[in-house]
Amino acid sequence: MTAAKVVSRSELLREFRRSKSGLAGAGILLVLILMTTYAAVAVPLESFRQWNNPNFWIDTPKSAAPAWTNLFGPKVPEHIFMTAKDAAVSSSVQGGVRTVTHSYTVNFNYDSYPSDFMMLYSARYGSTQPALQIDVLRPDGKEFRIYFASLPSSQQGSNEFSARVFSTDRLIADNLRNYLDDFAYRQDVSRPQVMIFSDSQQDSVLKGTYVIRETFYLFDSNDSVTNSGVILGGEVYGLMGTDELRHDLAIGILWGAPVALFIGLTVSIAGMIIGLIYGVIAGYKGNRTDEGLMRINDVFYSLPPLPLLIILSITVGKSIFLITGFLVIFGWVGMAKISRSIALQLKNLQYVEAAKLMGQSDRKIIFKHIIPQLLPLTFASIAISVPGAILGEAMLSFLGLGDPSIPTWGQILHDANSAGAASRGLWWWIIPPGLMIAITGLAFVLIGNALDAIVNPRSRRM
Repeated sequence: MTAAKVVSRSELLREFRRSKSGLAGAGILLVLILMTTYAAVAVPLESFRQWNNPNFWIDTPKSAAPAWTNLFGPKVPEHIFMTAKDAAVSSSVQGGVRTVTHSYTVNFNYDSYPSDFMMLYSARYGSTQPALQIDVLRPDGKEFRIYFASLPSSQQGSNEFSARVFSTDRLIADNLRNYLDDFAYRQDVSRPQVMIFSDSQQDSVLKGTYVIRETFYLFDSNDSVTNSGVILGGEVYGLMGTDELRHDLAIGILWGAPVALFIGLTVSIAGMIIGLIYGVIAGYKGNRTDEGLMRINDVFYSLPPLPLLIILSITVGKSIFLITGFLVIFGWVGMAKISRSIALQLKNLQYVEAAKLMGQSDRKIIFKHIIPQLLPLTFASIAISVPGAILGEAMLSFLGLGDPSIPTWGQILHDANSAGAASRGLWWWIIPPGLMIAITGLAFVLIGNALDAIVNPRSRRM
């Protein structure tokens, strides 16, 4: 960038369209923009806001591999989440008691057992609490009644109660003891997800169609069942799998794109604008102004960015906006030196001298006659500095100094490192965010190098 020349914007665009590497970088950037648009339009915003809320992710499995890995090797259970929309609902009245049954049909054809299961329900009732019964009809025709209990009593007249029955519930283990004799080998009732899905004659998975029924006994005509659901914990889930905290990593990767672009572009644009104006003022004014401004620039240039960023993150805060501001503090010094050196040349050109003779103010000459000539160089500098800003945020997040409340690629890598994902073989937790950081940096490097080759004759010859 030291031998940069002044080129017009039209020439810059014309030359850029001829650069294959620049077009490749622009293509990758377009994909990132599409990811950002998709995240903003199609992914619920609540998943971004609730990224660190464990209750929000309770329905997804823990440390599950991507679902497409089932195409290779043993077919492990896929995480199954069925809501009331998937249930066949029936009701009847007998002896003044109304029963409402939600039946879920599950085709279980995997080579291993579910990791756990949960039954969801929600009911609205008055002073007489309903009862809930859960039955499982197996492919071999055997039917297990695994749960029967009354719902909690109403506190203030009519109310709505929602809860989950977990596979670890003591009542399930107690009820399964009644079916131990149905098996030709020993079963462990403390692992109901294994016993329910086991073949009764041999120690293996019983494949086939299961029907899980949630039957509600309602004793008042105004009582109603408002929701139900079944979750079978699996070992594979979604496009990118999940992490130890049950985060859907596909959503984290998608939300990481706008965050990375925001940080990279904000830091680069702000840093380049500050450096451009600062350097031009120093070069144009000269003398003591130039000397004073460049000594301040030298002070910032000599500061070690990483230790200071760590200190600022610890002492001031870890908000994403604060981190962006910290990166801007160190992002303008290089551009200031470059723009100063070019301003020293431009201020002696005839059209600048003519503007001075016409009585135009220094501010008008700087912003109307000098800075516009440096815009192509500024575009190249912005593109080149974006990867540094993205890597800076990723580095702070990886060290545990990033904003923990939002999903960023660096934060995902930090969580993976903290959980020992590499030693546990959870590659899907490490490779995708690492690749996204590398690809995003590559896109701006390709664009920046293409622009640099246009505005810098020495680079173009190389």
